[in-house]
Amino acid sequence: MVSWKGIYFVLALFLGSFFGSIFMLAPVLPLMFVSPAWYRWITDRVVATWLTLPVALLEIVFGAKVVITGDGFIPGERSVIIMNHRTRMDWMFLWNCLLRYSYLRLEKICLKSSLKGIPGFGWAMQVAAFIFIHRKWEEDKKHFEKMLDYFCDIHEPLQLLLFPEGTDLTDNTKARSNAFAEKNGLQKYEYVLHPRTTGFTFIVERLRDGNNLDAIHDITVAYPQNIPQTEKHLLYGNFPKEIHFHVQRYPVEVLPASREELQLWCQQRWEEKEERLCLFYEGKKYFDASRRSKIPPCKSELRVMVVKCISLLYWTFFTLAAFVLLYLYSFVRWYFVFVVVIFFMQHKLFGGLELIELACHNFFSKKTVHRSN
Repeated sequence: MVSWKGIYFVLALFLGSFFGSIFMLAPVLPLMFVSPAWYRWITDRVVATWLTLPVALLEIVFGAKVVITGDGFIPGERSVIIMNHRTRMDWMFLWNCLLRYSYLRLEKICLKSSLKGIPGFGWAMQVAAFIFIHRKWEEDKKHFEKMLDYFCDIHEPLQLLLFPEGTDLTDNTKARSNAFAEKNGLQKYEYVLHPRTTGFTFIVERLRDGNNLDAIHDITVAYPQNIPQTEKHLLYGNFPKEIHFHVQRYPVEVLPASREELQLWCQQRWEEKEERLCLFYEGKKYFDASRRSKIPPCKSELRVMVVKCISLLYWTFFTLAAFVLLYLYSFVRWYFVFVVVIFFMQHKLFGGLELIELACHNFFSKKTVHRSN
C-alpha cells in the first residue's frame, strides 16, 4: 500500500523541483544567450541546493544511515564515477555520499533520455546539463562527444556518474547478463551485471584528452535491508535503513593508456565488485571495516547536519511560499503559465535546454574564432 511517508517524499521532491525550475532556474535562462559559461556556473549552484533535499529527507525524516569505506573523495576533484546499478534509485542515494566528500554542484549523470520530459525533475536535469542517452551507441556517441567537449571548453570541473551495466539489477537483467557470460565464456555474476565498456572508455579518453580528468572513482553500493528497487517502492515507504558505499580512487596517471586495456580494466573492477558484494550479502552485511575512508570528509557530521536542516526548512517554506504567491497575485500566475509553456515548447521544438545551451556555446565559439582571424 502507498504510505504517507512515500507520498510526502515524492511530493516534496516533485514540488521542490517543479517550483524550483519555474521560480529559481527559469529567471536565469536568458543568461544562456549571453554567456553559456556563466549560465552554467550559476545554474550548477542552484541545482545543487535542491540535491541536498533528498539527502535531508532520507537521513533526517526517514532515518537512513550512510556508511562510507575505502578511499573517499578529494573535494573538487574532476572524475568519472562508475558504480554498480543495484536499484533504479542508486543515482539519488549517491548524493548522500557526495554531500560529505565533494561538491554536489560538480555532479553530472548519464541517464536515459525519456526522463528529460518529466515536468520539474526533467526540466531541472536539462538545466543541469545532464547527459541524456538513448542506449544506442551510434546515436549517443556524437552527443557524448559534443557535451564532453563543451565541458572541457568552458573548463567545467565535473564528476560524471556512469552506470556501465546500463540498467539496474533484476531477475530479467541478471538472466540476460548470465546468457551473455555463457555465450562469451565469462563468469556468471550474482550481484552485478556484466559492464558495457564502450561508453566508459570513450568518456575517459575524451576527458583525458581534454585535460579535464583527475581520477576514476569506482563505487560499490549495497543495501543490507529494505532495497527500494523502483520509485514505486519509495512510494510504498520502503526506504533503505542503511546505504553502504565503498569508494576506490584511481588517479588518472595509473589508468591504462590503450582502449583495449581500459576495457579490461573496467571488467576487472566488476569482478572485484562481485567478490566484494558476495562477502557483503553473504556475510555480516558491511564492507571491510578496517578500510574506513583514508580521505576524511571535507564536511564534519555537524556541518552536514546543518546543511540538511537548512535544506529541509528552505525547501518546505519555498514550496509553501510558491503556493501563496500563486494564490495571491495574478501576475505570478501569468508568469507561471508562461514559463511552463516555455519549458514544454523548447523541449518539443529543440529537444532540451542542454542542447540549446550547447548551440549557444558553439555560436559564441565560432564568433570568437572569427574575430581572432
